[in-house]
Amino acid sequence: MERKRRNGINLTEGKRNIINALVILRLLNAEDIQDALKDLLAGTIQEMLEAEMTQHLGYDPYEHSESTNARNGRKRKTILSKYGDTEIKVPQDKEGTFEPQIVKNVKKIFLI
Repeated sequence: MERKRRNGINLTEGKRNIINALVILRLLNAEDIQDALKDLLAGTIQEMLEAEMTQHLGYDPYEHSESTNARNGRKRKTILSKYGDTEIKVPQDKEGTFEPQIVKNVKKIFLI
């Protein structure tokens, strides 16, 4: 259910809950808010990557499967955002077939 505020911003209940949580943290200045948003962004991307891996493998973590492919650790990756650089851990699979969609593997292009 969306609720329109006087300033014209549509806020869902989930967004209001996030804002309330930030208020409870008693963030003191814009830098504190920016750090909290950076952490929120990294956490959201991390959860999305884990969900992508679950979909790719076809079973949840710690669930028994007859598949030959399985989770096989994580690889660190730095993401750049307007909130600053932050590190995430991209899940890996044994067969090396997992290609995340939310954070694609970037190949360097060299121009002569």
